Amino acid sequence: MRWVLKSVDEALVARLAAEAAISPVFARLLVSRGIGDGDAVSRFLAPSLDHLHSPYLMRGMRVAVERIQRAIAQSERILIYGDYDVDGTTAIVILKRAIEIAGGTAEFHVPHRIRDGYGMKDDVIEQAAAAGVRLVISVDTGIRAHDAAEAARRVGVDLIVTDHHLPEDGKTLPHALAVINPNQPDCEYPCKQLCGAGIAFKIAQALLEARDEQDARRRLLPSFLKMAAIATIADAVPLTGENRTITKLGLLGLRDPRNPGLRALMTVSQLADKQRQLSASDVAFRIAPRMNAAGRMDVAQTVIELFEAKEEDKARDLAAKLNQLNSDRQQSELEIVQALEQRLNQSELADARCIVLDGDGWHRGVIGIAATRVVERTYRPALVISRDNGEGHGSGRSIPSFHLLAALESCRHLFARFGGHAHAVGFSLPCQKIDELRSHLDAYARAKLTETDLIPVLNAESELDFASISPDLARSVQRMEPFGVGNRDPIFIARAVRVLVPPKILKEKHAKLRVTQPNGRMKSFNAMAWRMAERLSAEGILANDHLDLAFTLDENTHPEFGGIELRVADWRKTSRAAT
Repeated sequence: MRWVLKSVDEALVARLAAEAAISPVFARLLVSRGIGDGDAVSRFLAPSLDHLHSPYLMRGMRVAVERIQRAIAQSERILIYGDYDVDGTTAIVILKRAIEIAGGTAEFHVPHRIRDGYGMKDDVIEQAAAAGVRLVISVDTGIRAHDAAEAARRVGVDLIVTDHHLPEDGKTLPHALAVINPNQPDCEYPCKQLCGAGIAFKIAQALLEARDEQDARRRLLPSFLKMAAIATIADAVPLTGENRTITKLGLLGLRDPRNPGLRALMTVSQLADKQRQLSASDVAFRIAPRMNAAGRMDVAQTVIELFEAKEEDKARDLAAKLNQLNSDRQQSELEIVQALEQRLNQSELADARCIVLDGDGWHRGVIGIAATRVVERTYRPALVISRDNGEGHGSGRSIPSFHLLAALESCRHLFARFGGHAHAVGFSLPCQKIDELRSHLDAYARAKLTETDLIPVLNAESELDFASISPDLARSVQRMEPFGVGNRDPIFIARAVRVLVPPKILKEKHAKLRVTQPNGRMKSFNAMAWRMAERLSAEGILANDHLDLAFTLDENTHPEFGGIELRVADWRKTSRAAT
């Protein structure tokens, strides 16, 4: 792993520290995120509803809102067409509830991952029209649904496409009444990285503010932000700009969940009794997997039913179902990952630049997670394909330097369908074309990737002596939350750290160290090396060894043993001792 120290303007760091009355270490963290003056500091650390952009800056918004308002006024049947992941189901919940508050009603359709696959389908549009639906609104899908858009035109249904995925060729849009997507040509919306539910939230914002702006801002929008924050975190979009505002305010709101389904979900996620504010990690690793499990293992409709539940008993039952589905997902994932581990040990994959693995009957709901595990182990772009009755259904994940959707675009003739973005894709193709796909993508990756691209990078903020680590610094770092894509938890490097006692192995996979630094005023800290016990043992790390340590600042909240704790990101064994 390559360690790279961020470079910043030291003069700007000094000016910001003086202007904002903050420590130079904290000022450096802010400057590295493009924050260079006191006003920007306030906006970053304390976002508010006033920082939300006007929805009408988004191309197509006014046409869409006026059409929805007309449908509400005329009691037309509205269908919301969503997707089966957290982003898609949450977008349905947000938009459906906003329409109801505005005086209308809305039905919804969420496809079954296995039976229906991804994207809008002609037959669903045609069936909706036959049932009397006159307005269809897509959420988190539809930007490449040209056939579905044509079907809507043919049967006399108005279609509003709301999506955040990239248009075909970056510019070709479906023929619809309105397309709302900040990534479409000629859209000047400031935040291009909204997730699907984020865009649904902007429509909800426009509808609710048109109904009663003061009530919307005082009562409704803070409630909607809770759901939008969950989706924003789950979809791994950058937590910068408006996304940061959505997420920061939404996480604050999650301290007081009012919706029975949300309360029940937090209970089964073991978050209901937390005294501190929820973090993005709490959502990403506890709440989101349970919501995603519905679409992966069963029907995503369960998620929508959970958040629409009015009775506590029903909400608890639905949350328990999601919890069980998540356990089933974990078991299916384990089985596939074990099979992949055996394949990855084969010599023919050792030199692959893009890894394509296929197998019979692998559960299609978890192959995306499996692809992520392959990337984590190999640091190569990876596609995992489930073969079923002559058709392959695949998911792919990538590394920062490889645009996976562009790679699939380069061999589009192989696919029955495909879509996604730079770092995650989904597709289907005839099984007889898998070998050709494997050969093409490996050649494509060899042309695009250098040897350096295939070495993981640890981006560190700065070197930090233990003497500079204090509760004030830890609190300053906490104020920078939520952490995620675009605003990573700051990593520091401490040189010549000494291991005080033999590392303690926890649950056979984690390790706990006690470390000090002679020039750090003899301060010592616990350092948790999560999922690193095997590596620690393999490298023979013992008491009195010296390490260059890469770490983040964490807090142990145990009432007796709490305090500042280091979370190990990486280390390098060194013979040097600090002087």
